[in-house]
Amino acid sequence: IKLSRNMEKKILSKQEPKGTTDWLPEEFKLRQYIFNTWRAVCLRYGFEEYLTPLVENSDIYRAKSGEDVGDRELLSFKDFGGRDLSIRPEMTPSVTRLVSKIYNTSPKPIKYFSIANFMRNEKPQRGRNREFWQLNCDIFGSNNLLADIETMQLALDIMLEFDAPSDSFVLAVNSRRLIDGVLELSGAQKLKPDKRLAVIRTLDKWSKLTPESWQKKLKEAGLKKASILILEQFMKSRTLNEVAEYLPGLKNNIGFKEINEALKSLSSLGYDNFIEFNPTVIRGFDYYDGLVFEVFDKHPDNNRTLFGGGRYNGLAEIFGEKNFPAVGFAPGDETTKLFLESWGLTKNIYESSQEKYYLPLLDRNLTLETNLLAKKLRGRNFAVLSGVEEQKINKALEFADKKKIDKVIIFNQDEAKKKIYKIKNMKSGVEKIKAN
Repeated sequence: IKLSRNMEKKILSKQEPKGTTDWLPEEFKLRQYIFNTWRAVCLRYGFEEYLTPLVENSDIYRAKSGEDVGDRELLSFKDFGGRDLSIRPEMTPSVTRLVSKIYNTSPKPIKYFSIANFMRNEKPQRGRNREFWQLNCDIFGSNNLLADIETMQLALDIMLEFDAPSDSFVLAVNSRRLIDGVLELSGAQKLKPDKRLAVIRTLDKWSKLTPESWQKKLKEAGLKKASILILEQFMKSRTLNEVAEYLPGLKNNIGFKEINEALKSLSSLGYDNFIEFNPTVIRGFDYYDGLVFEVFDKHPDNNRTLFGGGRYNGLAEIFGEKNFPAVGFAPGDETTKLFLESWGLTKNIYESSQEKYYLPLLDRNLTLETNLLAKKLRGRNFAVLSGVEEQKINKALEFADKKKIDKVIIFNQDEAKKKIYKIKNMKSGVEKIKAN
């Protein structure tokens, strides 16, 4: 096949698309460690693994994912049938769609998890790529507060599974029901739905806005100075006791009570040093309607939100089904990687527990015999890297050293005649003779 003159001249870029990253083997090993840790803890809790398609109907994100993820950040296209599809930017609508198909016939609760990649058309920055991987853990079919507590406990145990030091992270809890109570107390609940939503989104961005900026936004939404003051008192509270002191009308709010009970339960389970109440945890997605939480990295060089989650009981209706209870969370690979690196937790990841062997082809006349030896050793569960080009022994050892191989198998004409092979330890230099 002949290329056109224009094609022959064109040199394509070796750089991956903006916001995506190539994973060379060392990088992949780190990501695989993260994925394996996620999977191990979820399986330990009895969760089952699933996966959904890479693309979905765009409307499922536009319906409930919020103005950013459900609009500006969607990567959409038309298929040959004219259907409007999007690369998934998150998993919650997808897994809700999946569960909607089997919910009525499945024993409850349904505990599912997945590890998948996603894409958002957003500006790449530290800890946020356009393509990213997430763990998604969800419990469907239970309104009991114990389900919320279990998801938070699972999130905590995932962090601790990485050998996270004490005081390295915190799980901060809030409630959309408590937020609704604050909105009602301030009068914001009486605003038109779009204005009320603008208030919630302003509160969600509280820590990123200056006082002048969020006050301006709240005024634009229709709130008076007295109402803004109530919201300010709530957002500056550091404990539930402070909320009760400054805004006593919230003590009987169901969200207040659920936060209090969740924190007490987690504390009694031994997580007291890793949990707190935080009114600034709002969660930007429109579908959250109960307890919400976020996990924060406390390292001074990486002080940021790692991931979050919460209860979302009202999402199934967009698929024409009766709403069912749901609660879940989703940590990402990039923020997890930054957490591990910030706290020096990656040191042992690259040291494989399985020894690596290199079997060079020292004589092309022994190709068959060398391959048979490699096959036999792999059958004994040895990790054997075979040479495919003839090498002198010094070149083979040099190659093995660069590849950080643990041991080199020496098999040449002399070894073949004696029906043996030698194993050279690359660190100690000691050679051992084995019968072939």
